[in-house]
Amino acid sequence: MPSAEGFFFHPTVVFDGPYWVHDFTQPSPDGWSSPYPFSVGRYDERRPGMYTTELFGGKRLHHVGLDLGAPVDAPVYAFAEGRIHDIAINDEDGSYGPTLITEHTVCLPAKVGGPLAKETSTFWVLYGHLSWDSISGWKKGDTFGRGDLLARLGDEDENGGWPPHVHVQLSVEAPTNGDLPGVVRPEDRKRALELYPDPRLICGPLY
Repeated sequence: MPSAEGFFFHPTVVFDGPYWVHDFTQPSPDGWSSPYPFSVGRYDERRPGMYTTELFGGKRLHHVGLDLGAPVDAPVYAFAEGRIHDIAINDEDGSYGPTLITEHTVCLPAKVGGPLAKETSTFWVLYGHLSWDSISGWKKGDTFGRGDLLARLGDEDENGGWPPHVHVQLSVEAPTNGDLPGVVRPEDRKRALELYPDPRLICGPLY
């Protein structure tokens, strides 16, 4: 993880040990599991065979968020100051489950690992696969500071059926109905990358 001295923002999930960077472009061997409790699932990655529920229609398989894996109840922190834009439960099989969306107007790096831009940008961040208990106390419009606790990771029985992780997705347009398409059709990839920039801009150069 980038250290506090080496990066501009607070870590979204604190990895206090080594972490594994997944390659979901091909299936994992039977019985394989990550050797570490922390992991990263990459942005802008084609993931064949992963998204099998009705929600994805057999066509959406290109991931446009960043997955940060950690044990259940691991805290999710605010990378910078902001406000709550929406709180939702996306309860379709394979979806986000409890979801928090925040709004920020801050300076971002022009590129991953680069210096901060001089001008501020307004954008939104979706955090998916959370525990409902950890976000149910928020209200739209609530404000928070850098490093404040936003949420905790949910278990498979409430997070859409996934191993515990938080899906982090930036958007340059305000999300509606507490949702964003975190996985898109390959033919929609180019437009999706314009709408949903690389979350490593706020989470750091994790890979």
